[in-house]
Amino acid sequence: MTHSDLTKIVQQRWDDAVLPSLQKLVEIPALSPVFDPDWATTGHLDAAVEHVQSWIDERGLTGATSRVLRLPGRTPLLVIDVPATAGAEDAGTALLYGHLDKQPPVGGWSEGLGPWTPVVRDGRLYGRGSADDGYAAYAATTALEALRAAGGAHARAVILLETGEESGSPDLPAYLAELSDDLGEVGLVVCLDSGAGDYDRMWLTTSLRGMVQLQVTATVLDAGQHSGMASGVVPSSFRVLRVLLDRIEDARTGAMLLPELSVEVPANRVAEVRAALEAVPGLISDGIPMPADIRPMTDDPVEQALNNTWRPTLSVIGGSGLPDPASAGNVLRPSTTLALSFRLPPTADPDAALAALREVLTSDVPYGARVELDRSECAPGWNAPDVAPWLDEALSTASSEVFSAPWRTMGIGGSIPFMGLLHAAYPAAQFVVTGALGPGSNAHVPDESLHLNYAAKITAAVSVVLDAHARQV
Repeated sequence: MTHSDLTKIVQQRWDDAVLPSLQKLVEIPALSPVFDPDWATTGHLDAAVEHVQSWIDERGLTGATSRVLRLPGRTPLLVIDVPATAGAEDAGTALLYGHLDKQPPVGGWSEGLGPWTPVVRDGRLYGRGSADDGYAAYAATTALEALRAAGGAHARAVILLETGEESGSPDLPAYLAELSDDLGEVGLVVCLDSGAGDYDRMWLTTSLRGMVQLQVTATVLDAGQHSGMASGVVPSSFRVLRVLLDRIEDARTGAMLLPELSVEVPANRVAEVRAALEAVPGLISDGIPMPADIRPMTDDPVEQALNNTWRPTLSVIGGSGLPDPASAGNVLRPSTTLALSFRLPPTADPDAALAALREVLTSDVPYGARVELDRSECAPGWNAPDVAPWLDEALSTASSEVFSAPWRTMGIGGSIPFMGLLHAAYPAAQFVVTGALGPGSNAHVPDESLHLNYAAKITAAVSVVLDAHARQV
């Protein structure tokens, strides 16, 4: 196999076959279940699965089979099983992961762009789900297809495409249990749902933060009262929540105060941060469009990166009980609800963190206010195993032959619960967590886009890794 032939085949497949189908996928409003509770009747998730399954079936991968698993009450899972090439039958299983569900459309898209309207502009495909993570199904399939066409090898490959990742992958543990015997010995996991620090090199994600989410409601009255009559007698429900949150977060610095939410940052991850910043000095700050007069929490790039990847944070992501300012009357409101999102260090125990948060939010509540917790969930983070020599060599080859630049590693501030689940299930496997979510991809927000040339290069790099995995046994 020559890598020049491989990259040409990959690019051709992307131009001729992938892009047209991926554009059609963008048009499907396949909202994740948390954003579409009626997903089973609206049918958009099923439509996305059927569209991608049909495309993969038409690719004609010899011996490949596809099936849709539907456990009762759970979102569908598309499974593509591709047999090993000749001579690689004993190399175990390579598992490739992506997801087909999407974030909600949200407003504020630029002129001429929209969440369900695919637009190719300046080398990018715009539309919801283009980069997060619809392209992954196509990249995984094309990596195998191109590898075979170029004379390469791969172990048995199983592509898993779930439809609940944006909801925290609640159905995935059940599906993994269902598939555990069938998957066999998984020696390599490739996840294409991660990011890139720039578009000049391949990036390997080495850590992901865990998460805790919950809603907290403080109630002080059964019904609102005139603020001139009740204030000074009845405490503000908003102030009750302020007091409770001060037990968790230092409002001046953003530092978390509960020990269950923090860990010591490993020395090797600090070293990786420094190497990544040496390659891309603005790795963290340049990717965030901050107004010119807003200062970051710290000016130290290393501390910015560690804050974003290995330290806990709190974001208030929603609220209720607060009327729109234009319609707000002079009323002491009966209650306030806040939706809290905590990002946890990769190795923190999410169950212990949730338990600690429950305790501090419901104990010794000021003024005896009623506090209720609702919609609580948690998920583990992930810290990658050390890279095996064969994988290090493969990544170096891909970097040289495909990108002409050395590969780098980075932590990600977000969560992919699937990684922690798989690492626990297959502790001896090697993990290649990568992806095309680079600068300007705008996942979860308006103007989401996929850098098409980079996506093709990531596809070729995955082919190189699959080939190396098959040959190292």
